[in-house]
Amino acid sequence: MNDPLNGREIWVVWGGIFRDTSFAELEEGTEELHGPFHSLEAAEKVWLERMRRMVDIASHRLFVLRAQAVPAGR
Repeated sequence: MNDPLNGREIWVVWGGIFRDTSFAELEEGTEELHGPFHSLEAAEKVWLERMRRMVDIASHRLFVLRAQAVPAGR
């Protein structure tokens, strides 16, 4: 199977409000997913905007993630 990204990178912003500051488990119903974005800069802009809005919630955390194609059969 061919690379669905055709050598390109895409980015997403994912996270939410976690149960505690170990950031291991999300509170149910708080998950956020933004994107995909075609550049790291675009994803970071959304990340910064969302983090600024939720700055008062210590257990809110978002991550900028790069999507990679996974070879078939994995």
